Amino acid sequence: MSERLYVATRKGLFALERSQGNWRIVAQSFIGDPVSMLLHDRRDGALFAALNLGHFGVKLHRSRDDGATWEEISVPKYPEKPAQDEGEDGQKDVPWSLEMIWALEAGGPDQPGTLWAGTLPGGLFRSDDSGETWQLNRPLWDHPDRRKWFGGGYDQPGIHTVLVDPRDSSRIILGVSCGGIWESLDQGGSWRTCCKGIFAEYVPPDRREDPSLQDPHRIAWCRCQPDQLWVQHHNGVFRSQDGCNQWSHVEGIQPSSFGFAVEAHPENPDMAWLAPAVKDECRVPVDGRFVVTRTSDGGRTFEALDKGLPPAPSFDLVYRHCLEIDPAGRFLAMGSTTGALWISEDLGESWDCVSTHLPPIYATRWR
Repeated sequence: MSERLYVATRKGLFALERSQGNWRIVAQSFIGDPVSMLLHDRRDGALFAALNLGHFGVKLHRSRDDGATWEEISVPKYPEKPAQDEGEDGQKDVPWSLEMIWALEAGGPDQPGTLWAGTLPGGLFRSDDSGETWQLNRPLWDHPDRRKWFGGGYDQPGIHTVLVDPRDSSRIILGVSCGGIWESLDQGGSWRTCCKGIFAEYVPPDRREDPSLQDPHRIAWCRCQPDQLWVQHHNGVFRSQDGCNQWSHVEGIQPSSFGFAVEAHPENPDMAWLAPAVKDECRVPVDGRFVVTRTSDGGRTFEALDKGLPPAPSFDLVYRHCLEIDPAGRFLAMGSTTGALWISEDLGESWDCVSTHLPPIYATRWR
């Protein structure tokens, strides 16, 4: 099977393949429509694309032939909202309606047809029939700490990361912006926060360690050693080596520890990549120099890599889902808000620019 990369953008979905050492676009779908997330289910080959059509709502499509044809399927649906659902301390009501599908992941190999969807406004949904029907995970939605969640870049909180342990599909880890890191050991039957060691600098000091107020921008783990995790947080980078029971702050990252994306090598737990920016109020590369930072020693040191990336001044920003390595650890893809797409075949040492004229990129995912 040839290497294939899917790229979700603000104006469509693109598929690229590698031929004789070169990457080229071989297919495109939903041209003109925002594609917020996609998933290639490696268990049966199905491809899923989530569209965010504004006035026309959220749509979900499935393909059984690598995107040649698509069928519309059901989207996650929230139950009817109770008459009153006030948050704590007079916080704004959270709507009980689907605003966006922000994460799509397959269940374990022992769960054919099981899918997980993370959404705005913070609901986790499960399907056991390849997306034909969806059920809201009520243990998380009804958890009292959910009322503490709040929006970060969006008005409402959202689940952007869903990790299913390849060793045990009962174990699921979630990233909520802003709502912390959550873990279930029983397929979503119960949940606990996993933020010990993580802190937030954007809340009053007496609440900086409140787990439900944390803003993890993205979580990644070493697939062969899933107890080794990395999180790009709103105010820094943290690492866990014990399955997210304890986190340690990674210091000394240059040129910046702010960003949205983080990716981990599938086999080497000490290797990870970041795409730094200045800060929340200034979402551009530091000093206009666009780099990827990489650690090969578990976060003790980082190196800024820019061979093949645009010179200063550059204004590329890499969103949460736009830095991804293929399952074999051979190819690293990165897409930016300017519609530029790069692929590295040497773990980030150098980058080949595949395109500079795609629409703004929301997600890159390998087949």
